[in-house]
Amino acid sequence: MTQQQFQSEYSTITALDVDSLAAGVHRFWFQASTNAMGVNIQLPVITIKAEKPGPKVMITAGVHGDELNGILTAHKLARTLENKVSAGVVTIVPSVNIPGILNHSRDFNSSDPDASPANLNRFFPGNEEGDAANRYLYRLWNHLLKPNADFAVDLHTQTRGSTYPLYVFADFRLDKALEMARLIEPDVILNDPGDAGVLETVWNSSGIPSITIEVGMGKITQPELIERTVTGVQQILINNEMLDGAVKVVEPCQLEGQSITTVRARQGGFVIPEVSLLQSVEEGELLAKQFDAFGMQIDSYHAPHAGTVLSYNVDSLRDPGALVVRLIR
Repeated sequence: MTQQQFQSEYSTITALDVDSLAAGVHRFWFQASTNAMGVNIQLPVITIKAEKPGPKVMITAGVHGDELNGILTAHKLARTLENKVSAGVVTIVPSVNIPGILNHSRDFNSSDPDASPANLNRFFPGNEEGDAANRYLYRLWNHLLKPNADFAVDLHTQTRGSTYPLYVFADFRLDKALEMARLIEPDVILNDPGDAGVLETVWNSSGIPSITIEVGMGKITQPELIERTVTGVQQILINNEMLDGAVKVVEPCQLEGQSITTVRARQGGFVIPEVSLLQSVEEGELLAKQFDAFGMQIDSYHAPHAGTVLSYNVDSLRDPGALVVRLIR
């Protein structure tokens, strides 16, 4: 199949109403915006609708363009769920930030100096009269996401240069969000009341329970974490009677944290971690050593309190203020 045939195989839409669709699998290009040359910026959308009525779930990925495990998880979910959804509708938007993805960048990139680069996950739900990034999000939120969801899952990874385990953000005040988080069976859940402009927060404040799943490391493919996430999302669908299977009793995660502490580099240099993911550390325990351009040790970093290692740098080159280790407790 040529690129031209690939693009023309699927319809282009400017709004989605899943209630109006027939049962089956539908694939569309959603026109989110145009670039400075007037060329359409289009996002792939997959909708899987059952004959039987039921909940509507929205699964997004690629809000940050270099977080590829989330995108790969969304792709695998689409393949796995095809023709298997028994009730309701699953809509998957695997690549939200097309400009960022194409630029191998976490951020939204445009020729608008007021909107580039921009961290899209700080500007939801967007602004119809705003800059390029805000207009992009406004169309996405109002014409694709919000009208088609009763609950939602947003797939991410840790930022490039550092790593996470399978890690979920959930607002513990929302029973539905906490239930979804626990059904993923992640390594860690953080009680997350939310920050302004974050997609998860905007979903929750709109009455649509949501979780954010961090599927490991940015720009590094991790099949095991992808598979665990696919299995977890399927379990959410099973427990909501959207997919056939055995309903699970919802159990607390082994590590459900209330706060995180980020240890940052005090100066530039090469930082070598001395800990591993999910390692328990005590106050004062060595976390990392730092070396200068001559390979001489210039600093060391110690745990400010007891906790569990949630993240650490995998890119040794650290600017002042860059993440060294993140602890959860």
